[in-house]
Amino acid sequence: MISRNPSLTDQVKAHIKEQIVNDKFEDGRIPPEAALAEGLGVSRTTIRDALAKLEHEGAIHRRQGAGTFVNKVGLQIKSRLEEIWSYEQVLQDHGYTPSVKVLSDELLPADDEVAEALGIAAGAEVVVIEKVFLEDDEPVVLTRNCIPAGLFEEPAHGRDDLPLYEFLEEYCDRRLTYYVSEIVPVAYDAAQAKKLGVKKGTVGLAFIELGFDQNNEAIVHATSFFRDDLLRFRIIRRKSGT
Repeated sequence: MISRNPSLTDQVKAHIKEQIVNDKFEDGRIPPEAALAEGLGVSRTTIRDALAKLEHEGAIHRRQGAGTFVNKVGLQIKSRLEEIWSYEQVLQDHGYTPSVKVLSDELLPADDEVAEALGIAAGAEVVVIEKVFLEDDEPVVLTRNCIPAGLFEEPAHGRDDLPLYEFLEEYCDRRLTYYVSEIVPVAYDAAQAKKLGVKKGTVGLAFIELGFDQNNEAIVHATSFFRDDLLRFRIIRRKSGT
């Protein structure tokens, strides 16, 4: 039985997704909405909303007059780029057993690019946290997060291994609500290459992101570098209006 709370639709969606991943639906056919609603003790509206989300993600597809079916191709989408997630979860979703290592946690003057993005004076202090996310001992993701020092309500040393959104809530009382992101190819310099365990000049993928809080204020300038030989992102692109 699914318990009732404000995220009931998401609970139902997660439950059905788990059943899909574990191949629990015979011949890949999703039961009718009425049967799912009765089995989970929720309304058909909740089931309909959950299925709509799964269809949008590409996990299921509907055949006119035939029913709803598992979309095995869509299940290859491990992480949705429009969502905020922790890199530990990303690595888990790709079948890895992740760990995180904090490389540095420093108070530094903001350079011109970071200062302009965050709306602070050039040279104003920012907390700069560098972390590497690993599969066993193999580096997969390198991150560098710059947070205005004035946002901190208390020192946060020793807890900088938290996922960024948890870290910001706990120590800055700010909720990370969305990013504006650029996805760019990069050739790693010597320092980046060493931290990622690759050769200098290796081409990879980077996210350059500006994170905003519940008040629509910029609170973090984040850069993430990925080993694209170990981690790939897929998306489903649809024709407009479908």
